[in-house]
Amino acid sequence: QVQLVESGGGSVQAGGSLRLSCVGSSDAYNDGCMGWFRQVPGSARERVAVRYYSGEQTYYHPSTKGRFTISQDNAKRTLFLQMNSLEPEDTAMYYCAALRRDRRCYLLPDLDDYTYWGRGTQVTVSS
Repeated sequence: QVQLVESGGGSVQAGGSLRLSCVGSSDAYNDGCMGWFRQVPGSARERVAVRYYSGEQTYYHPSTKGRFTISQDNAKRTLFLQMNSLEPEDTAMYYCAALRRDRRCYLLPDLDDYTYWGRGTQVTVSS
């Protein structure tokens, strides 16, 4: 079954940390073209941290720079998002996504380019 499964969300106070994980099936995991996204009800989904250009480039949402770190363990087909110094504005559903394995991502992909999406994990940060 082609799938991505996120975990690690939860409720924390401002200033706290969480580490999200996304495990992919062998067909879904694309080690050079995956990323984390988030969405608040009523708002558009946005990039949080994205690997592209075969994993050589990383995009971070400006509000997360210096606080969030994306990493991966390809042997375990797992993508991580370490989130430190969390703020109430980080509250959202967090998703991981991957491009289809036969596609390349030399430029930062649009959200519509991602074929596989997980179901999401909720992150709630209280003040």
